[in-house]
Amino acid sequence: MRLKTVWLIHRAASRAALGQARRCAEELRATGTRVAVAMSGQHANPFPGLLAVEGGPPDLAVVLGGDGTVLGAARHLAPLGVPILCFNVGGHFGFLTHERKLLSRAEQAAGADNLWQRLRDDRFALQRRMMLQARSDRDDAVHTALNDFYLRPGLDELSPTCVLELEIDGEVVDQYRGDGLIISTATGSTGYSMAAGGPILHPGLEAIVVNPICPMSLSSRPVVVPPRSQLAVWPLGELGRRVRLWKDGALAVDLEPGDRCHVGRSPHEALMVVLEQSPSYYRTLSRKLHWAGSLTAAEPSPN
Repeated sequence: MRLKTVWLIHRAASRAALGQARRCAEELRATGTRVAVAMSGQHANPFPGLLAVEGGPPDLAVVLGGDGTVLGAARHLAPLGVPILCFNVGGHFGFLTHERKLLSRAEQAAGADNLWQRLRDDRFALQRRMMLQARSDRDDAVHTALNDFYLRPGLDELSPTCVLELEIDGEVVDQYRGDGLIISTATGSTGYSMAAGGPILHPGLEAIVVNPICPMSLSSRPVVVPPRSQLAVWPLGELGRRVRLWKDGALAVDLEPGDRCHVGRSPHEALMVVLEQSPSYYRTLSRKLHWAGSLTAAEPSPN
């Protein structure tokens, strides 16, 4: 991998992430790499400014934070084809990040593997993650998500329920009455969708999960549809009962009854740099979700 230009994106309000970003910048600049350091968070979107100042995308983006920081970076960098290398610094679950820490100066002096040289020598894998895109009748914007889109009532002073009609490939499938609807990728299946009772999908699968949030009908169940499916959702009910569309936990647009929201596969994919030689998704699930395993045996069976 060429490392002529690198962006270091660190989690907002995290001194640990800022410290790691400064150290990485120092190491990269010592090798002649052009570096830009920027903060990313709920109220800080550095990517338009970086593109304007730097004049183009980098060869690599290093994200130091949790899954939320990674999701924000993926939404902006996937359309540019920028590989993303992520480290969990101050995050919670960290499904999308590497758990290993960046090497200290003492470890590097002792001959430990140098991260930047490893990248230059192409000793890594590149994983492509399917993304979703959405657009609505309310505006012309195209919204992108790596984890999920979800629709929930947008008025705090009214009952937190809504009625959403779902159409898949031109056919009306259901009317969901409840707290909303989640539309997620396999990557996002371990996020909000899982918390709402949805299935866990291996990230290597290309599929779309449609999962109602607290439905008021026992027949309204999560479904998994092919990645090329075209979904349309629109709120029903009285005018003024606004529904909000969220992308990876960030507000996208407000919808009124009758507004249609179209959701489908994005033409862009998130490019995730993988450093582990034999990564195990199941080990990650077991560790992150604190699966206890067998209640009768402390060790796995030899089978």
